[in-house]
Amino acid sequence: MRLVGLAALAVALLAPFSIRAQSSMSAEGPQRDLPRVRLTAGIHIIDAQVALTEEQRRIGLMNRRDLAPSEGMLFVFEQPGVQCFWMKNTPLPLTAAFVADDGTIVNLADMQPMSTQTHCSARPVRFVLEMHRGWFAKHGISAGQRLRGVPFEQ
Repeated sequence: MRLVGLAALAVALLAPFSIRAQSSMSAEGPQRDLPRVRLTAGIHIIDAQVALTEEQRRIGLMNRRDLAPSEGMLFVFEQPGVQCFWMKNTPLPLTAAFVADDGTIVNLADMQPMSTQTHCSARPVRFVLEMHRGWFAKHGISAGQRLRGVPFEQ
């Protein structure tokens, strides 16, 4: 049942985008043309690029030197698992929110630019949201609170 939900999410997110948007990423440059989804954290709106494929997740925010104040990247995995992230080739300081299927933030991890130190979810999750480091703290968002949006609808 959950895979059907993931497939529906992929179709809903990818349908409005052209083939050009899907083929414009490369390991050398930052990927900027991924589908986007609007999420909310309390009263705060997040404009998140969505990394659905293995290749999109592998590249993530590598080589990005800028990110709008409320912009992030939502990594979507097919199955729940302990997700671990690092910052290799990523010059922006980020905070990763490890998120349960219902949108509940399981844990947060502040990550240093260009580091290979790993930061993992405290339990199996399918979603990870990366934002500017400190964004969650600045907006009073902590573990246990819920994000809202299409990916977390049952």
